[in-house]
Amino acid sequence: MDLNYWAATDVGRKRSDNEDNFLIDRKLRLFVVADGMGGHASGEIASAVAVQTVREVVSSEAELFENPRDDDVAWHLEVCILLEHAVHTACERIWNKALQEPEKRGMGTTLVVLLIAGTRGYIAYVADSRLYLVRGEVTYQLTEDHSLMNELIRRGKVRADEFEDSPYANYKNAMTRAVGPTETVEVDTLDFDMVPGDAFLLCTDGLYEYLEDDDISKLLTLPDVEEVPGRLIDIANRRGGKDNITAIVVQVARDGSAEAAAAELNHTLDVLRGVPLFADLSYPQMVRLMNMGRITSLSRAQVICQQGEPADALHVVLRGKVELTSESTVLGSLGPGDHFGEMSLIDAQPHSATVTCTSDAKTITIARREFDQILERDAPLAVRLLRRFVRELSARLRKTNAALSEAKSEVIEDLSEDLAEELEMLDAPEKLRAGPPGSTEVPRRRSAIRTMTIEPDTLDLPRAEDEDAGEESGEAAES
Repeated sequence: MDLNYWAATDVGRKRSDNEDNFLIDRKLRLFVVADGMGGHASGEIASAVAVQTVREVVSSEAELFENPRDDDVAWHLEVCILLEHAVHTACERIWNKALQEPEKRGMGTTLVVLLIAGTRGYIAYVADSRLYLVRGEVTYQLTEDHSLMNELIRRGKVRADEFEDSPYANYKNAMTRAVGPTETVEVDTLDFDMVPGDAFLLCTDGLYEYLEDDDISKLLTLPDVEEVPGRLIDIANRRGGKDNITAIVVQVARDGSAEAAAAELNHTLDVLRGVPLFADLSYPQMVRLMNMGRITSLSRAQVICQQGEPADALHVVLRGKVELTSESTVLGSLGPGDHFGEMSLIDAQPHSATVTCTSDAKTITIARREFDQILERDAPLAVRLLRRFVRELSARLRKTNAALSEAKSEVIEDLSEDLAEELEMLDAPEKLRAGPPGSTEVPRRRSAIRTMTIEPDTLDLPRAEDEDAGEESGEAAES
Protein backbone atom coordinates (compact mmCIF):
# COMPACT_ATOMS: atom_id res chain seq x y z
CA MET A 1 0.00 0.00 0.00
CA ASP A 2 1.30 3.46 -0.93
CA LEU A 3 1.50 5.95 1.93
CA ASN A 4 1.57 9.74 2.15
CA TYR A 5 2.53 11.36 5.46
CA TRP A 6 3.63 14.57 7.11
CA ALA A 7 4.24 15.83 10.67
CA ALA A 8 4.54 19.05 12.65
CA THR A 9 5.02 20.14 16.25
CA ASP A 10 4.54 23.45 18.05
CA VAL A 11 5.26 24.79 21.53
CA GLY A 12 1.72 26.20 21.83
CA ARG A 13 0.68 29.57 23.30
CA LYS A 14 1.29 28.94 27.00
CA ARG A 15 4.53 26.94 27.28
CA SER A 16 8.11 28.12 26.82
CA ASP A 17 9.58 24.66 26.08
CA ASN A 18 8.42 21.86 23.83
CA GLU A 19 8.61 18.46 25.53
CA ASP A 20 6.91 16.62 22.66
CA ASN A 21 8.86 14.44 20.23
CA PHE A 22 7.94 12.55 17.07
CA LEU A 23 9.67 10.20 14.65
CA ILE A 24 9.00 8.95 11.13
CA ASP A 25 11.05 6.11 9.62
CA ARG A 26 10.15 5.83 5.96
CA LYS A 27 11.87 2.50 5.39
CA LEU A 28 10.31 0.80 8.40
CA ARG A 29 6.98 2.56 7.89
CA LEU A 30 7.18 3.47 11.56
CA PHE A 31 5.49 6.50 13.14
CA VAL A 32 5.95 7.54 16.78
CA VAL A 33 4.65 10.41 18.95
CA ALA A 34 5.67 11.07 22.58
CA ASP A 35 4.66 13.75 25.10
CA GLY A 36 7.30 14.13 27.84
CA MET A 37 6.62 15.00 31.47
CA GLY A 38 8.80 15.83 34.44
CA GLY A 39 9.88 19.47 34.15
CA HIS A 40 13.40 20.97 34.10
CA ALA A 41 13.84 19.65 30.52
CA SER A 42 13.40 16.10 31.83
CA GLY A 43 10.21 15.58 29.83
CA GLU A 44 11.97 16.48 26.60
CA ILE A 45 14.73 13.98 27.38
CA ALA A 46 12.26 11.22 28.24
CA SER A 47 10.26 11.67 25.03
CA ALA A 48 13.46 11.77 22.91
CA VAL A 49 14.78 8.58 24.51
CA ALA A 50 11.45 6.89 23.92
CA VAL A 51 11.09 7.58 20.19
CA GLN A 52 14.73 6.73 19.43
CA THR A 53 14.62 3.50 21.43
CA VAL A 54 11.48 2.31 19.67
CA ARG A 55 13.10 2.84 16.27
CA GLU A 56 16.29 1.11 17.40
CA VAL A 57 14.49 -2.01 18.65
CA VAL A 58 12.16 -2.28 15.63
CA SER A 59 15.05 -1.71 13.22
CA SER A 60 17.01 -4.57 14.82
CA GLU A 61 14.24 -6.93 13.65
CA ALA A 62 13.75 -5.35 10.21
CA GLU A 63 13.96 -8.72 8.42
CA LEU A 64 10.68 -9.65 10.10
CA PHE A 65 8.88 -7.19 7.80
CA GLU A 66 10.50 -8.19 4.52
CA ASN A 67 7.71 -10.68 3.77
CA PRO A 68 4.58 -9.62 5.68
CA ARG A 69 2.12 -12.45 6.34
CA ASP A 70 -1.22 -10.67 6.38
CA ASP A 71 -3.26 -13.84 6.96
CA ASP A 72 -1.03 -15.37 9.65
CA VAL A 73 -2.43 -14.67 13.12
CA ALA A 74 0.76 -15.93 14.77
CA TRP A 75 2.80 -13.43 12.73
CA HIS A 76 0.46 -10.60 13.76
CA LEU A 77 1.06 -11.52 17.39
CA GLU A 78 4.82 -11.61 16.81
CA VAL A 79 4.79 -8.04 15.49
CA CYS A 80 2.70 -6.84 18.44
CA ILE A 81 5.12 -8.50 20.86
CA LEU A 82 8.02 -6.75 19.14
CA LEU A 83 6.38 -3.33 19.57
CA GLU A 84 5.59 -4.15 23.19
CA HIS A 85 9.24 -5.09 23.75
CA ALA A 86 10.37 -1.82 22.16
CA VAL A 87 8.23 0.20 24.59
CA HIS A 88 9.44 -1.87 27.55
CA THR A 89 13.04 -1.20 26.51
CA ALA A 90 12.34 2.53 26.29
CA CYS A 91 10.75 2.48 29.74
CA GLU A 92 13.77 0.73 31.25
CA ARG A 93 16.22 3.18 29.68
CA ILE A 94 14.36 6.24 30.92
CA TRP A 95 14.11 4.73 34.40
CA ASN A 96 17.84 3.95 34.50
CA LYS A 97 18.74 7.43 33.26
CA ALA A 98 16.71 8.96 36.09
CA LEU A 99 18.54 6.75 38.59
CA GLN A 100 21.88 8.03 37.28
CA GLU A 101 20.74 11.67 37.28
CA PRO A 102 18.67 12.24 40.46
CA GLU A 103 17.42 15.64 39.28
CA LYS A 104 15.52 13.81 36.52
CA ARG A 105 13.90 11.28 38.83
CA GLY A 106 10.21 10.79 38.03
CA MET A 107 10.53 11.86 34.39
CA GLY A 108 8.44 9.96 31.88
CA THR A 109 6.52 10.20 28.65
CA THR A 110 3.43 9.12 26.79
CA LEU A 111 3.97 7.00 23.70
CA VAL A 112 1.91 5.98 20.70
CA VAL A 113 3.43 3.87 17.90
CA LEU A 114 2.02 2.95 14.47
CA LEU A 115 3.78 0.37 12.30
CA ILE A 116 2.42 -0.48 8.85
CA ALA A 117 3.37 -3.87 7.39
CA GLY A 118 1.66 -5.30 4.33
CA THR A 119 -2.02 -4.46 4.49
CA ARG A 120 -2.21 -4.28 8.29
CA GLY A 121 -1.53 -1.69 10.94
CA TYR A 122 0.07 -2.43 14.32
CA ILE A 123 -0.22 -0.14 17.34
CA ALA A 124 1.46 0.05 20.75
CA TYR A 125 0.61 2.79 23.24
CA VAL A 126 0.91 3.99 26.84
CA ALA A 127 -0.73 6.98 28.59
CA ASP A 128 -2.91 9.53 26.76
CA SER A 129 -1.37 10.36 23.39
CA ARG A 130 -3.83 9.11 20.78
CA LEU A 131 -4.18 7.55 17.37
CA TYR A 132 -7.28 8.24 15.26
CA LEU A 133 -8.50 6.45 12.15
CA VAL A 134 -10.70 8.10 9.53
CA ARG A 135 -12.42 5.53 7.36
CA GLY A 136 -15.29 6.31 5.04
CA GLU A 137 -15.61 9.82 6.58
CA VAL A 138 -16.12 8.26 10.04
CA THR A 139 -13.60 9.01 12.82
CA TYR A 140 -12.57 6.26 15.23
CA GLN A 141 -10.23 6.50 18.22
CA LEU A 142 -7.98 3.44 18.07
CA THR A 143 -6.34 4.01 21.46
CA GLU A 144 -7.75 4.29 24.98
CA ASP A 145 -6.37 6.88 27.40
CA HIS A 146 -4.51 5.50 30.41
CA SER A 147 -5.63 8.41 32.56
CA LEU A 148 -7.48 8.81 35.84
CA MET A 149 -10.19 10.76 34.03
CA ASN A 150 -10.85 7.95 31.56
CA GLU A 151 -10.76 5.33 34.30
CA LEU A 152 -13.36 7.22 36.35
CA ILE A 153 -15.58 7.61 33.30
CA ARG A 154 -15.18 3.94 32.39
CA ARG A 155 -16.19 2.88 35.91
CA GLY A 156 -19.24 5.11 35.84
CA LYS A 157 -18.04 7.43 38.62
CA VAL A 158 -18.60 10.51 36.46
CA ARG A 159 -19.81 11.36 32.97
CA ALA A 160 -17.42 12.86 30.44
CA ASP A 161 -19.52 16.01 30.04
CA GLU A 162 -19.60 16.51 33.84
CA PHE A 163 -15.91 15.97 34.57
CA GLU A 164 -14.88 19.64 34.55
CA ASP A 165 -17.38 20.38 37.33
CA SER A 166 -16.70 17.21 39.34
CA PRO A 167 -14.49 16.78 42.45
CA TYR A 168 -11.98 15.02 40.17
CA ALA A 169 -11.41 17.99 37.85
CA ASN A 170 -7.97 18.79 39.33
CA TYR A 171 -6.77 15.31 38.35
CA LYS A 172 -7.66 15.64 34.68
CA ASN A 173 -4.05 15.21 33.53
CA ALA A 174 -3.14 12.43 35.99
CA MET A 175 -1.87 9.31 34.19
CA THR A 176 -2.50 5.77 35.37
CA ARG A 177 0.39 4.58 33.17
CA ALA A 178 3.45 6.27 31.65
CA VAL A 179 6.77 5.24 30.13
CA GLY A 180 9.70 5.83 32.50
CA PRO A 181 8.47 6.80 35.99
CA THR A 182 8.57 3.11 36.92
CA GLU A 183 10.94 0.42 35.72
CA THR A 184 8.22 -1.49 33.87
CA VAL A 185 4.89 -0.53 32.33
CA GLU A 186 1.90 -2.33 30.87
CA VAL A 187 1.65 -1.77 27.11
CA ASP A 188 -1.55 -2.05 25.05
CA THR A 189 -1.26 -3.33 21.47
CA LEU A 190 -3.68 -3.67 18.59
CA ASP A 191 -3.51 -4.90 15.00
CA PHE A 192 -6.11 -4.35 12.31
CA ASP A 193 -6.84 -4.56 8.58
CA MET A 194 -6.31 -1.41 6.54
CA VAL A 195 -8.20 -0.46 3.40
CA PRO A 196 -7.34 2.03 0.65
CA GLY A 197 -8.36 5.53 1.68
CA ASP A 198 -7.71 5.06 5.40
CA ALA A 199 -6.13 8.06 7.15
CA PHE A 200 -4.43 8.18 10.57
CA LEU A 201 -3.65 10.92 13.07
CA LEU A 202 -1.09 10.40 15.86
CA CYS A 203 -1.18 13.31 18.29
CA THR A 204 -0.64 14.60 21.82
CA ASP A 205 -3.34 15.93 24.13
CA GLY A 206 -2.34 19.49 23.28
CA LEU A 207 -4.05 18.88 19.91
CA TYR A 208 -7.01 16.56 20.45
CA GLU A 209 -8.41 18.52 23.40
CA TYR A 210 -9.40 21.23 20.90
CA LEU A 211 -10.74 18.98 18.15
CA GLU A 212 -14.09 17.42 17.35
CA ASP A 213 -14.44 14.26 15.29
CA ASP A 214 -15.74 16.34 12.36
CA ASP A 215 -12.57 18.47 12.41
CA ILE A 216 -10.44 15.35 12.16
CA SER A 217 -12.44 13.67 9.39
CA LYS A 218 -12.57 16.82 7.24
CA LEU A 219 -8.88 17.67 7.51
CA LEU A 220 -7.41 14.17 7.27
CA THR A 221 -9.08 13.60 3.91
CA LEU A 222 -7.60 16.72 2.29
CA PRO A 223 -5.61 15.84 -0.83
CA ASP A 224 -2.42 17.69 0.20
CA VAL A 225 -1.15 15.83 3.27
CA GLU A 226 1.65 18.36 3.85
CA GLU A 227 -0.77 21.09 4.86
CA VAL A 228 -2.87 18.99 7.25
CA PRO A 229 -0.65 18.91 10.41
CA GLY A 230 -0.13 22.68 10.24
CA ARG A 231 -3.84 23.37 9.90
CA LEU A 232 -4.59 21.11 12.85
CA ILE A 233 -2.03 22.96 14.98
CA ASP A 234 -3.51 26.32 13.93
CA ILE A 235 -6.94 25.17 15.16
CA ALA A 236 -5.50 24.12 18.54
CA ASN A 237 -3.69 27.43 18.99
CA ARG A 238 -6.75 29.47 18.03
CA ARG A 239 -8.84 27.58 20.54
CA GLY A 240 -6.41 27.92 23.44
CA GLY A 241 -3.01 26.35 22.74
CA LYS A 242 -2.30 25.73 26.44
CA ASP A 243 0.08 22.81 25.80
CA ASN A 244 2.66 21.58 23.30
CA ILE A 245 1.04 20.37 20.09
CA THR A 246 2.26 17.51 17.87
CA ALA A 247 0.62 15.74 14.93
CA ILE A 248 1.60 13.05 12.43
CA VAL A 249 -0.82 12.45 9.55
CA VAL A 250 -0.63 9.24 7.47
CA GLN A 251 -2.81 8.66 4.42
CA VAL A 252 -3.21 5.33 2.62
CA ALA A 253 -3.52 5.89 -1.13
CA ARG A 254 -7.03 5.43 -2.50
CA ASP A 255 -8.05 3.13 -5.35
CA GLY A 256 -11.29 2.03 -6.98
CA SER A 257 -12.18 -0.29 -4.11
CA ALA A 258 -11.66 2.24 -1.32
CA GLU A 259 -15.26 3.29 -0.74
CA ALA A 260 -16.71 -0.24 -0.98
CA ALA A 261 -14.06 -1.70 1.35
CA ALA A 262 -14.52 1.04 3.94
CA ALA A 263 -18.31 0.71 3.79
CA GLU A 264 -18.13 -3.06 4.31
CA LEU A 265 -15.85 -2.79 7.35
CA ASN A 266 -17.97 -0.02 8.86
CA HIS A 267 -21.09 -2.12 8.25
CA THR A 268 -19.52 -5.12 10.02
CA LEU A 269 -18.62 -2.90 12.97
CA ASP A 270 -22.14 -1.44 13.19
CA VAL A 271 -23.72 -4.90 13.10
CA LEU A 272 -21.46 -6.21 15.88
CA ARG A 273 -22.27 -3.16 18.00
CA GLY A 274 -25.93 -4.14 17.76
CA VAL A 275 -25.28 -7.50 19.44
CA PRO A 276 -26.21 -7.07 23.14
CA LEU A 277 -23.13 -9.02 24.24
CA PHE A 278 -20.85 -6.42 22.62
CA ALA A 279 -22.81 -3.24 23.37
CA ASP A 280 -20.33 -1.90 25.97
CA LEU A 281 -17.13 -2.40 23.97
CA SER A 282 -14.90 0.46 22.87
CA TYR A 283 -13.71 0.69 19.27
CA PRO A 284 -10.27 -0.89 19.99
CA GLN A 285 -12.00 -3.76 21.80
CA MET A 286 -14.39 -4.17 18.90
CA VAL A 287 -11.42 -4.38 16.52
CA ARG A 288 -9.90 -7.13 18.68
CA LEU A 289 -13.20 -8.95 18.46
CA MET A 290 -13.31 -8.60 14.67
CA ASN A 291 -9.74 -9.88 14.46
CA MET A 292 -10.64 -13.16 16.11
CA GLY A 293 -13.79 -13.61 14.01
CA ARG A 294 -14.04 -15.41 10.68
CA ILE A 295 -16.16 -13.75 7.99
CA THR A 296 -17.81 -16.24 5.61
CA SER A 297 -19.80 -15.69 2.42
CA LEU A 298 -22.60 -18.23 2.05
CA SER A 299 -24.94 -19.23 -0.77
CA ARG A 300 -28.69 -19.85 -0.72
CA ALA A 301 -29.71 -23.23 0.82
CA GLN A 302 -26.28 -23.67 2.42
CA VAL A 303 -26.48 -25.18 5.92
CA ILE A 304 -24.57 -23.24 8.59
CA CYS A 305 -25.10 -25.71 11.43
CA GLN A 306 -27.04 -28.92 11.94
CA GLN A 307 -29.35 -29.75 14.83
CA GLY A 308 -27.69 -32.12 17.28
CA GLU A 309 -24.13 -31.35 16.17
CA PRO A 310 -21.69 -29.89 18.74
CA ALA A 311 -21.98 -26.09 19.09
CA ASP A 312 -18.76 -24.17 19.68
CA ALA A 313 -19.21 -20.69 18.16
CA LEU A 314 -21.27 -17.52 18.05
CA HIS A 315 -22.64 -16.62 14.61
CA VAL A 316 -23.71 -13.09 13.67
CA VAL A 317 -25.60 -12.48 10.42
CA LEU A 318 -24.00 -9.59 8.51
CA ARG A 319 -26.02 -9.81 5.31
CA GLY A 320 -28.86 -11.94 3.93
CA LYS A 321 -31.38 -14.19 5.69
CA VAL A 322 -31.18 -17.54 7.48
CA GLU A 323 -33.92 -19.88 8.71
CA LEU A 324 -34.06 -21.95 11.92
CA THR A 325 -35.79 -25.34 11.81
CA SER A 326 -36.24 -28.20 14.27
CA GLU A 327 -37.39 -31.58 12.96
CA SER A 328 -38.85 -29.95 9.84
CA THR A 329 -40.69 -27.29 11.89
CA VAL A 330 -39.76 -23.70 11.05
CA LEU A 331 -38.89 -21.84 14.24
CA GLY A 332 -38.15 -18.45 12.68
CA SER A 333 -35.79 -16.47 10.48
CA LEU A 334 -32.85 -14.15 11.19
CA GLY A 335 -31.48 -11.17 9.28
CA PRO A 336 -28.58 -8.69 9.50
CA GLY A 337 -27.73 -7.95 13.12
CA ASP A 338 -29.34 -11.13 14.46
CA HIS A 339 -27.19 -13.79 16.08
CA PHE A 340 -27.32 -17.34 17.40
CA GLY A 341 -25.07 -19.68 19.36
CA GLU A 342 -23.83 -17.17 21.95
CA MET A 343 -24.33 -19.61 24.84
CA SER A 344 -21.92 -22.04 23.19
CA LEU A 345 -19.12 -19.57 23.99
CA ILE A 346 -19.37 -20.63 27.63
CA ASP A 347 -21.26 -23.93 27.55
CA ALA A 348 -20.69 -26.84 25.17
CA GLN A 349 -24.15 -28.01 24.11
CA PRO A 350 -25.46 -29.47 20.81
CA HIS A 351 -27.22 -27.17 18.35
CA SER A 352 -30.93 -27.06 19.19
CA ALA A 353 -31.88 -26.23 15.59
CA THR A 354 -30.65 -26.42 12.03
CA VAL A 355 -29.74 -23.06 10.45
CA THR A 356 -29.97 -22.73 6.67
CA CYS A 357 -29.46 -19.75 4.36
CA THR A 358 -32.63 -18.66 2.58
CA SER A 359 -30.62 -16.22 0.44
CA ASP A 360 -27.00 -15.42 -0.27
CA ALA A 361 -25.60 -14.37 3.10
CA LYS A 362 -22.51 -13.32 5.02
CA THR A 363 -21.76 -14.14 8.65
CA ILE A 364 -19.00 -13.55 11.15
CA THR A 365 -18.18 -16.51 13.38
CA ILE A 366 -16.40 -16.27 16.75
CA ALA A 367 -15.23 -19.66 18.01
CA ARG A 368 -15.12 -20.55 21.70
CA ARG A 369 -11.38 -21.26 21.64
CA GLU A 370 -10.52 -17.80 20.28
CA PHE A 371 -13.02 -16.25 22.68
CA ASP A 372 -11.30 -17.95 25.64
CA GLN A 373 -7.89 -16.77 24.44
CA ILE A 374 -8.92 -13.12 24.24
CA LEU A 375 -10.49 -13.33 27.71
CA GLU A 376 -7.16 -14.60 29.07
CA ARG A 377 -5.08 -11.92 27.31
CA ASP A 378 -7.27 -8.84 27.78
CA ALA A 379 -8.61 -8.40 31.32
CA PRO A 380 -10.61 -5.17 30.69
CA LEU A 381 -12.28 -6.73 27.66
CA ALA A 382 -12.99 -9.91 29.64
CA VAL A 383 -14.69 -7.90 32.39
CA ARG A 384 -16.96 -6.07 29.93
CA LEU A 385 -17.89 -9.23 28.04
CA LEU A 386 -18.62 -11.26 31.17
CA ARG A 387 -20.66 -8.39 32.61
CA ARG A 388 -22.78 -8.36 29.45
CA PHE A 389 -23.11 -12.14 29.63
CA VAL A 390 -24.51 -11.84 33.16
CA ARG A 391 -26.97 -9.17 32.01
CA GLU A 392 -28.04 -11.31 29.07
CA LEU A 393 -28.56 -14.36 31.26
CA SER A 394 -30.44 -12.25 33.81
CA ALA A 395 -32.75 -10.92 31.08
CA ARG A 396 -33.40 -14.45 29.84
CA LEU A 397 -34.13 -15.63 33.37
CA ARG A 398 -36.63 -12.81 33.90
CA LYS A 399 -38.27 -13.63 30.59
CA THR A 400 -38.48 -17.32 31.50
CA ASN A 401 -39.93 -16.53 34.94
CA ALA A 402 -42.52 -14.25 33.34
CA ALA A 403 -43.47 -16.99 30.87
CA LEU A 404 -43.77 -19.54 33.68
CA SER A 405 -45.93 -17.17 35.74
CA GLU A 406 -48.19 -16.56 32.76
CA ALA A 407 -48.44 -20.29 32.07
CA LYS A 408 -49.22 -20.95 35.75
CA SER A 409 -52.00 -18.34 35.69
CA GLU A 410 -53.48 -19.92 32.57
CA VAL A 411 -53.41 -23.38 34.18
CA ILE A 412 -55.12 -22.08 37.35
CA GLU A 413 -57.72 -20.30 35.25
CA ASP A 414 -58.40 -23.46 33.23
CA LEU A 415 -58.70 -25.54 36.41
CA SER A 416 -61.10 -23.00 37.90
CA GLU A 417 -63.29 -23.14 34.81
CA ASP A 418 -63.30 -26.96 34.86
CA LEU A 419 -64.17 -26.99 38.55
CA ALA A 420 -67.02 -24.55 38.00
CA GLU A 421 -68.40 -26.75 35.23
CA GLU A 422 -68.20 -29.83 37.49
CA LEU A 423 -70.06 -28.04 40.28
CA GLU A 424 -72.69 -26.85 37.87
CA MET A 425 -73.22 -30.40 36.61
CA LEU A 426 -73.58 -31.69 40.20
CA ASP A 427 -76.11 -28.98 40.98
CA ALA A 428 -78.25 -29.58 37.90
CA PRO A 429 -80.35 -32.53 39.33
CA GLU A 430 -81.29 -30.39 42.35
CA LYS A 431 -82.68 -27.75 40.06
CA LEU A 432 -84.70 -30.33 38.19
CA ARG A 433 -86.25 -31.71 41.41
CA ALA A 434 -87.17 -28.20 42.55
CA GLY A 435 -90.09 -28.35 40.15
CA PRO A 436 -91.49 -25.68 37.90
CA PRO A 437 -91.21 -22.03 38.85
CA GLY A 438 -93.73 -21.04 41.59
CA SER A 439 -94.00 -24.56 43.00
CA THR A 440 -94.29 -24.77 46.83
CA GLU A 441 -93.05 -28.34 47.05
CA VAL A 442 -89.91 -28.65 49.09
CA PRO A 443 -87.45 -30.73 47.15
CA ARG A 444 -86.01 -33.75 48.86
CA ARG A 445 -82.24 -33.86 49.03
CA ARG A 446 -80.62 -36.89 47.58
CA SER A 447 -78.80 -38.96 50.18
CA ALA A 448 -75.13 -39.18 49.71
CA ILE A 449 -75.34 -42.80 50.94
CA ARG A 450 -76.37 -45.30 48.33
CA THR A 451 -79.03 -47.95 49.34
CA MET A 452 -79.34 -51.47 48.02
CA THR A 453 -82.46 -53.71 47.95
CA ILE A 454 -81.62 -57.29 48.93
CA GLU A 455 -83.99 -60.26 48.45
CA PRO A 456 -84.00 -62.68 51.43
CA ASP A 457 -83.56 -65.72 49.20
CA THR A 458 -80.25 -64.40 48.04
CA LEU A 459 -78.70 -64.57 51.55
CA ASP A 460 -76.96 -67.75 52.68
CA LEU A 461 -78.41 -67.77 56.24
CA PRO A 462 -78.29 -70.86 58.56
CA ARG A 463 -81.55 -72.84 58.70
CA ALA A 464 -83.33 -73.53 62.02
CA GLU A 465 -82.37 -77.19 62.07
CA ASP A 466 -78.70 -76.19 61.70
CA GLU A 467 -78.65 -73.99 64.81
CA ASP A 468 -77.49 -76.81 67.15
CA ALA A 469 -74.66 -77.67 64.80
CA GLY A 470 -73.70 -74.04 64.69
CA GLU A 471 -73.60 -73.90 68.49
CA GLU A 472 -71.45 -77.05 68.65
CA SER A 473 -69.08 -75.54 66.15
CA GLY A 474 -68.96 -72.43 68.21
CA GLU A 475 -68.18 -74.38 71.35
CA ALA A 476 -65.48 -76.31 69.56
CA ALA A 477 -63.98 -73.11 68.33
CA GLU A 478 -64.01 -71.63 71.82
CA SER A 479 -62.25 -74.67 73.21
